[in-house]
Amino acid sequence: EVFLPWYNAFRFFLQNVERWEGGSRKFVPSVEKVKSTTNPTDIWISAATQELIKFVHDEMAAYRLYTVMPALVQYVTQLTNWYVRLNRDRLKGLEGDDADAEAEMGLQVLYDVLLDVTIIMGPFTPFITEFFYQHLRKLQPSYAEAANGGGKTNPVMAGKSDSVHFLR
Repeated sequence: EVFLPWYNAFRFFLQNVERWEGGSRKFVPSVEKVKSTTNPTDIWISAATQELIKFVHDEMAAYRLYTVMPALVQYVTQLTNWYVRLNRDRLKGLEGDDADAEAEMGLQVLYDVLLDVTIIMGPFTPFITEFFYQHLRKLQPSYAEAANGGGKTNPVMAGKSDSVHFLR
């Protein structure tokens, strides 16, 4: 109910990044680009993600763990059944006047959302989140700094940290 759709969204993202990069472009995650989007579905999923993060932190602080998983399940359903489906053509670069720019913006938002959800789900699903993080971190510019044990000092930076469990 949760893992397969979430994994499919993750896989869909990786496939479309590979398609978007094509020959000469390189996908580099950018929070500034995510914040500058004007697409209503991008704004909606980003707001839903931030709301989920706040909810999970509040519920965990109050030791109401039983309320967290239903919210995570509902969120993954929204992400996969609404955001990805509504933006499928856009993420593939098949929609809009400037299809490549639209595809990049959608991929930026999807990356940001997947990374945030991976971090927030880490305590509940440690193995699948570690798998996702190890693939997502390779896209971060700070990933190169993590070579030769650079991430073992627990830097709180996506891409540089060796494990999702070092991130907050």
